[in-house]
Amino acid sequence: MVNKVTLLGRLGKDPQVKNFSNDNAIAEFPLATTETYKDREGKWIEITDWHNVKLPFKWMAERAEKILKKGSLVYIEGKIKTRSYDDKDGNKRYITEIVAETFKPLDKRENTGGEGGGGGNYGSSNDSVPAQNNSNSGSSDFSDDLPF
Repeated sequence: MVNKVTLLGRLGKDPQVKNFSNDNAIAEFPLATTETYKDREGKWIEITDWHNVKLPFKWMAERAEKILKKGSLVYIEGKIKTRSYDDKDGNKRYITEIVAETFKPLDKRENTGGEGGGGGNYGSSNDSVPAQNNSNSGSSDFSDDLPF
């Protein structure tokens, strides 16, 4: 059985980092993915879905807090999880989240060199943040797999 999610989208707000007493932390943020297509009359239709993303490790949360902001373009790989809780009235509620195993910022960055504007580069394979180091998992450079 497989539980694998791949998303490419933009953050709906800055990552919210929650620190715990056992020296652990998580980051959470909403991620928007958009699908665009033409309907039967030739009109462009745009559908946006929102996903609750959770980065489950302290070092992932800290890195996300430093480099991701509202509107950032990010590639996420992870798994889908549904959990339940009781609200203040005692009703059982469910929430579905994407628990990230890796994320990669894809925004164009400004050159940090002294002169001139322009240029910049997109996230390199060094910017990918995997949840674990697994040398058998293949290449972590997703740039060849992305449609732009």
